[in-house]
Amino acid sequence: MSKLPLSACEAAHQLAQRTLRAEDLVRDCLERIDAREPQVQAWTHVAREAALARAKALDQGAHQGLLHGLPIAVKDLIATADMPTAYGSPIYAGHRPANDATCVALARAAGAVVLGKTVTTEFATFQPNQSRNPHNLAHTPGGSSSGSAAAVADGMVPLALGTQTAGSLMRPAAYCGVVAFKPSFGGINRAGVKPLSDTLDTVGTIARNVPDAALFAAALGGRTSWLVRPLAEHVSRPLRVGICHTYEWAQALPETQAAMQNVADAIQANAGMVLRDVQLPVDYQLLAQAQTYIQLAEQAQCFAYERLNHWAQLSPRLQGIVQSGLAVTLEQYDQAQALVARCRAQLAQVFQDVDVLLAPSAPGAAPLGLDSTGDPVFCRIWTVLHTPTVNIPAGFASNGMPVGLQVVGPAGADAFTLSAAHALHACLDTSQN
Repeated sequence: MSKLPLSACEAAHQLAQRTLRAEDLVRDCLERIDAREPQVQAWTHVAREAALARAKALDQGAHQGLLHGLPIAVKDLIATADMPTAYGSPIYAGHRPANDATCVALARAAGAVVLGKTVTTEFATFQPNQSRNPHNLAHTPGGSSSGSAAAVADGMVPLALGTQTAGSLMRPAAYCGVVAFKPSFGGINRAGVKPLSDTLDTVGTIARNVPDAALFAAALGGRTSWLVRPLAEHVSRPLRVGICHTYEWAQALPETQAAMQNVADAIQANAGMVLRDVQLPVDYQLLAQAQTYIQLAEQAQCFAYERLNHWAQLSPRLQGIVQSGLAVTLEQYDQAQALVARCRAQLAQVFQDVDVLLAPSAPGAAPLGLDSTGDPVFCRIWTVLHTPTVNIPAGFASNGMPVGLQVVGPAGADAFTLSAAHALHACLDTSQN
């Protein structure tokens, strides 16, 4: 019997009890990859023999940690010493880093089986590579954590590593109908991840449900407090949820508008939750643009080597991004960072009467076509504010493609945000069944 329908948490329990073998779990993943990878194209490298050898060793040895025996995928922006790490660019074809990224090393130490590397867009920017959306191969899976979201959504692997600088976890998770968790800035160490932006880059996790994403992140962040717990262990009153359309709401498509209304209706029908409307401070009107300036400017600096030595091997799209970043003046950059500082100082005001916010993850469902990975407009402000966010699946568009919403918590309140996101996802599931 296939083990893939098991959640990662269920599998972890059975692996710890030795009622499930890591080898069987890995073989199930490999069978699914064999069946679907020619269509979905989520992987750049599958370490078949190494993964099986690792699984067999784990089955014979002592229990190693939270991730014992669980197969994981690693976004190809993240260094692995034993597998190619090309960052989605021909410049680094066949590149082998000297060591694992910190998050990979910690995952292995916690017992994970690294199944392989998943597709990223070019240097985690906007130029797509080969991955397709498993719900409809004619649609983008989003970016830049394209392969990670597609592989998890298609049942090829239960857990995957991703990164976010603007919307690279939330958007592909929303498009592919899975869960993603972006911790507060710095919550998971990013040493060994190809940098894009010093003040924005964040490592996160992708899974099929919130407890699984939290389990993975807890192992990487060294915080067992991140494991999902009942809300009653966090607060002794109803959960206060703020509906936050943001200043970008005009860009929300009908399916996102409908999803927000459906969740609002479900919250109002739940005795354990209270719904409130939240209007963001006036300064937040310019926050998405400020994030864009910061990201562009910092990317241009981070790509200095590639720009100066391999310009012709950058895609025209990335060349344009780098040129836009070089055009951002120091004055614009400093003003953007000053605005961000003011907005972060106002977060306490934003969360004064609510525990978490519910906001769009993307304008709508995954666009048709593979030349674009979609627009991160609804994610930019939360990334630059350094808040924890969780994408939860929230229904489907009229064409059957998934729609996601993000649960946003106060900076540093990762444990509570994960538990709240799980409760909201369960509330939505109950209302739809």
